[in-house]
Amino acid sequence: MARSTARVTTDRPGRYAKQLAAHMGRKIPADWSEETGRGTLTFGAGQAELTAEDGALLLAVEGAEENLPQLEDVVGRHLVRFGTRDELVVAWQRESGEAGTVQRLTGEED
Repeated sequence: MARSTARVTTDRPGRYAKQLAAHMGRKIPADWSEETGRGTLTFGAGQAELTAEDGALLLAVEGAEENLPQLEDVVGRHLVRFGTRDELVVAWQRESGEAGTVQRLTGEED
């Protein structure tokens, strides 16, 4: 299994993680715990972990190497859409040391 992580700076990490888990939970198994500030999203191709910290939402996706770009994109794209007002940027870093994908507001979102 390969892993990729992103640290998204925001003053509302718990709010965004809860919203992401609730939204994704309509189509896939997802959970979020207010008490622990942690949650998971379970995709067919892998899993995502959400962790709220002071000033940042930590994201991690894990799956087969060839699935990492898709997992990064799905999680990052949805988060950026929810955080439009805060102009969130999700820049992934693969555990292999290479840069992953980047999701940011482009002005072309629906």
